[in-house]
Amino acid sequence: MKQHAHHHHAHHNESGLADMLDLDAQVFSSYLDEVTDWVRRHAPEAPRKVADVGAGTGAGGLALARAFTAAEIVAIDRSPVMLDRLRAAAYEQGVGDRLSAVRADLDAGWPPIGALDVAWAASSLHHVADPDRVLRDIRAALNPGGLLAVIEMDALPRFLPDDIGLGRPGLEARCHEAAARAGWNAHPDWRPHLEAAGFAVVAQHSFTAEAGPASPSARRYGHAVLNRFRSALGDVLAADDLDTLDRLLADDHPASLRNRRDLTVRAVRTAWAARRP
Repeated sequence: MKQHAHHHHAHHNESGLADMLDLDAQVFSSYLDEVTDWVRRHAPEAPRKVADVGAGTGAGGLALARAFTAAEIVAIDRSPVMLDRLRAAAYEQGVGDRLSAVRADLDAGWPPIGALDVAWAASSLHHVADPDRVLRDIRAALNPGGLLAVIEMDALPRFLPDDIGLGRPGLEARCHEAAARAGWNAHPDWRPHLEAAGFAVVAQHSFTAEAGPASPSARRYGHAVLNRFRSALGDVLAADDLDTLDRLLADDHPASLRNRRDLTVRAVRTAWAARRP
């Protein structure tokens, strides 16, 4: 019974994370088109097979399907919850016939998916136990001249001004500091890792994404991120900050996220384009 409860809890957590990934993709859809266009400019001509490594709910894989209209897309993830959503979205967008979802745990080894022309790893490499080994596996899977694009958030997204007229100024900054101490979104500069794995880094670019005034999906995204702070950092944030978060998250408070006019979404992401010589 205990095991079943744990499985249910894990499934619930994955569903919550999947919701957040979907909202991120909705809010930053123009950024996604911008970064896939950048990747396409560095990719080999007319790639036949493209892999989304650690695909999540598939925003990257679907953007790659739009960017490389003749390519077969292989989306790799270890979560059946994520892959189910990805398959449904692929059929909804009319690319289900050329997108295959592969369930694989990259910590256990690289899946047998054949030779690749392009690989894409967005906010996924820092989750694996041995990213250097995975980078070598990707290099081995790529055809000569093939491209790997690695994308990471520089920091967690921001939604509010420093002074929100509630509690102490700087709430979001303190949440971000606590999240960084807890190891959230911790990743290295991937350039030396890519070079050590035998890639030639051909380009690096920072993309700034901003969505404001906030759409309904941006408000839901803000609510999901701040709710995650509230539940995961409850033991480390000060009592007054927790109280402010509770007010922001409450639907019936006049200063809640739902009612705020000063909510915008800002994020910065860095991309590395690395070629197999």
